Amino acid sequence: MSTVARPTPPQSPATPHILDNAAWAALTGPHAHLAERVGRAARYPLDVSPFTALADPADPRAWDDLAALVGPGTVTPVTGTKSAPQGWETVQHGQGVQLVDTALRAEPAPEAVRLGPDDVPEILDLIALTEPGPFLPRTVELGTYLGIRHRGRLIALAGERLRPPGWTEISAVCTAPDHRGKGLATRLVRAIAAGIRERGDTPFLHASATNTGAIRLYESIGFTLRRRSDFLLVRTPGAQQEQTA
Repeated sequence: MSTVARPTPPQSPATPHILDNAAWAALTGPHAHLAERVGRAARYPLDVSPFTALADPADPRAWDDLAALVGPGTVTPVTGTKSAPQGWETVQHGQGVQLVDTALRAEPAPEAVRLGPDDVPEILDLIALTEPGPFLPRTVELGTYLGIRHRGRLIALAGERLRPPGWTEISAVCTAPDHRGKGLATRLVRAIAAGIRERGDTPFLHASATNTGAIRLYESIGFTLRRRSDFLLVRTPGAQQEQTA
């Protein structure tokens, strides 16, 4: 009796996780009503968020669509790729981390207040002071934003940003320098997460890979590092032609 060794069938590529391209999943999902789109590229309105997204960063046609969407000679962020096609200028290259909720204790924060359009001037002041990431005049439209006030002054903030189906990103987590060390940011993250879970989503967040203090904090309260990612700030082709036209 003989046996014949059968070759192992080739493994099919793993299905990409929805969070691998979170901005595209959000702009073609729960945030589709906000999306500006040309074919395989999409973005938020410029006063809502700077995020753009490609259906597949490896597809040259998606980059062509992005150039058509944002216009020639325009600087725009792109995630999920380490390099841009020929003809595009890379203005900045950075690395980030993505963390997901695996053991977070989510609970309301009784002292937190819901923030809306009338609070935007104060929010922008706090964002300018603490620099947690981009926040624009209509960013509050992306989801729930909660704040904590002290004697009427907004001193801490957290809210929702990207919303891929089944997930919601916690973002804009910040505390005024003179009120740090009191656990305000953690209480707000837990409160935002409680609202996210109530509608059946799972919280996740992003941080710069160099922000080791924030990463340690998030891991200590129940987030787990899922992946490292690249982000680019690029200039679309055509700047020179535009300048000399």
